[in-house]
Amino acid sequence: MLGRRQRVFARGSVRATSPHLTSTISGLRPSVPFLGPEAIERARGGVFRSRIGANENPFGPSPMAMEAMRATMRESWMYGDPENDDLRLALAEYHGIEPANVLVGEGIDALLGYSVRLLVEPNAAVVSSAGAYPTVDYHIQGYGGRLIRVPYAEDAVDIGALIAAAEDHDAVMIYLANPDNPMGSWYERPFIDAMIRQLPERCTLLLDEAYSEFAPEGVIPDLDSDDPRVLRFRTFSKAYSLAGLRVGYAIGEASLIAAFDLIRNHFGVNRLAQAAAIAALEDSDHLTEVVEDVTFARERIAEIATRNGLRPLPSATNFVTIDCGADGEFARAVLRELEHRDVFVRMPGVAPLDRCIRITAGLPAELDYLQEMLPKALLAAKERLADRV
Repeated sequence: MLGRRQRVFARGSVRATSPHLTSTISGLRPSVPFLGPEAIERARGGVFRSRIGANENPFGPSPMAMEAMRATMRESWMYGDPENDDLRLALAEYHGIEPANVLVGEGIDALLGYSVRLLVEPNAAVVSSAGAYPTVDYHIQGYGGRLIRVPYAEDAVDIGALIAAAEDHDAVMIYLANPDNPMGSWYERPFIDAMIRQLPERCTLLLDEAYSEFAPEGVIPDLDSDDPRVLRFRTFSKAYSLAGLRVGYAIGEASLIAAFDLIRNHFGVNRLAQAAAIAALEDSDHLTEVVEDVTFARERIAEIATRNGLRPLPSATNFVTIDCGADGEFARAVLRELEHRDVFVRMPGVAPLDRCIRITAGLPAELDYLQEMLPKALLAAKERLADRV
């Protein structure tokens, strides 16, 4: 006769098992918001010579931030402060607000996910732009929200249409990036202020300001941290060049910020990231230098595009979106030909935006190589498509 343990193992050995997913998750199509350059490098068996597609900042972190990380390395055996208290205090002082209005998290991507989890009931409507930052769609669908996509208008987010769609669908949330990714466009402060005033009842605006440091004067609205209808998101991934550390923050009304404690990953931001972010805030000279470097690189990218008969779109970010002058099929061919030549760039994923490619501000050597390879990629893309006719 089998003993109890043997009977358990015997049953387990013959019973087929499979993961039991929630109905929301099991109904989703497989998707990843971004295919990383590392995945492409693994598939192609080599690294990119010019990595100018991920909107990273290759000009590097502040020396003060790097020194703070070195000094903190010996404390890596400890978890990061789950309250992120020192960083919240530093951010509050930097922005002239109260610490209770600041939420720190592991990058804007995670904070957007927490926001959807906190505010969006299953099947509740959320409004975004078709072709906007794809991680937002990923979280909305992953938490069972109903995504309402509004087309861009002349390569810019249509904020009037966003408001109208929110009213029509009784939306609980609107997502807007200003300046915008992937097109680089922006709205002046009065337009954003007017949009906030027009928000429908019970609708929260997620205002993604990841590129705020690169925006012209008059774009970023004044902070009103007491408005419960608005959550504003900032990051250390772009101008501060700390993308690999994953640290971002949200600014909002105190009781709304406090509600995130119910769901957030309290140990999401490590000690090195906290120390580096605090030090980066203190180094205003380095930030000024980086913004100048990015501005120069944007101008160079625009010049390279124009020399090759392409149209660079105006940008208030650390990238330039370039109209390739045809359709999405041609732009994808250009992107593939650049990849074959060791240049990593990205492109919008929704027509008609997908007639463009998007190039991140890079180091001089990276842009030198782009200048050399872009005309070859364009010619090869034209020849490839001509062969199919």
